[in-house]
Amino acid sequence: MNPFAPIRLHDEYVVLEPLSLDHVPALEAAAADGELWNLTVTSVPPPGQARSYVEKALQGQAEGHMLPFAVREAGSGEIVGSTRYYEIDAALPRLAIGYTWYARRWQKTHLNTACKRLLLEHAFEALDCVAVAFHTDENNEESQRAIERLGAQREGILRAHKRRTDGSVRNTVCFSILADEWPNVANWLGMRLDRLAAG
Repeated sequence: MNPFAPIRLHDEYVVLEPLSLDHVPALEAAAADGELWNLTVTSVPPPGQARSYVEKALQGQAEGHMLPFAVREAGSGEIVGSTRYYEIDAALPRLAIGYTWYARRWQKTHLNTACKRLLLEHAFEALDCVAVAFHTDENNEESQRAIERLGAQREGILRAHKRRTDGSVRNTVCFSILADEWPNVANWLGMRLDRLAAG
């Protein structure tokens, strides 16, 4: 049995469903909330391109190095964004969490903390990962702060690492959480989520 097969993860706040072409219309609507495709520091499908976005993610899944999810907010039942595991190294095992985006109305809420807690819990407790990485654009300071708030440690910068959607070359800031750090991170995320959801 493949431990990295598509799986549904959920708690009282959020449901992470295996991404499929059925999610395309809802992802189009979520991306339109805030016209997220205009942000050069994230990778969000512009109008009419959600299908190819999903197809590319599913290709990565078929090749064994990605596991993409649609993000459903539990209270409303609405699809509000997407996230995924990527750079899966099944031999260690190790992976990264990213390609994450949410409709504008769900940004800076409890949703991101809930998603990351589910993904990290599954990575460390079910998949037995030795480490989980996070990568973000050097220009995306908001994302860097959000990753640090999860309890991840900053490792360094990969210079001229990849191209942004506008074609410019970006430096990538790297963070990680190690398996032996997870219990403390889990406690912190639980307390943070309770506080955010309450208020």
